[in-house]
Amino acid sequence: MSITSNLNSIKASLPANVTLVAVSKTKPVLDLMQAYEAGQRIFGENKIQEMADKWEEMPKDIQWHMIGHVQTNKVKYMAPFVSLIHGVDSLKLLQEINKQALKNNRIIDCLLQIHIAEEETKFGLDENELNSLLSSTEFKEMKNIRILGLMGMATFTENQNQIKKEFKHLKSIFDSIQQNKDTQLYAAIDNFSIISMGMSGDYQLAIECGSTMVRIGSSIFGGR
Repeated sequence: MSITSNLNSIKASLPANVTLVAVSKTKPVLDLMQAYEAGQRIFGENKIQEMADKWEEMPKDIQWHMIGHVQTNKVKYMAPFVSLIHGVDSLKLLQEINKQALKNNRIIDCLLQIHIAEEETKFGLDENELNSLLSSTEFKEMKNIRILGLMGMATFTENQNQIKKEFKHLKSIFDSIQQNKDTQLYAAIDNFSIISMGMSGDYQLAIECGSTMVRIGSSIFGGR
């Protein structure tokens, strides 16, 4: 199967309200260009340097999504061009993104990463940390970031019931923020609409559970 036909069959299977992020990490520009020529404009990378190199080389109408764990000291390298940062998991990181966005005269869109998996290795905020971040004075004072929604990664397991439970948990957190955003509690949130969950192995289940953005790599580009 070619990258083009893989991409087309995945796109055909997605509902209209679900955005496809083609996860292109470790893949050469040649492969990305095949997807680009087939109409894909959103690519996800997990290493900032690799993403910056590809950004330099590729057409400028591409939206680059940072989907990996972000180190604070690397934010400056993607601040001029990144379209959406999925993995924001601390106030400190958010403050750095805000600072670098200001230097580049931009507003940078972000998703807050929520820890929904049962694995210790996955990054993310728990519900208490999320609420204290969203209701903090520091958050309200940041003018160069926009929180568009939440991101989560399910446990790496064959157990569909567990994955479903974790996805539903993320959706319920999202819904509770949606309901609170008009109150003083989360007054700084107004464009809150994205739930980024689901990858090659579980994206159909994620969509059933309310995902509006899926991150798919190996089903498009083949294994790493």
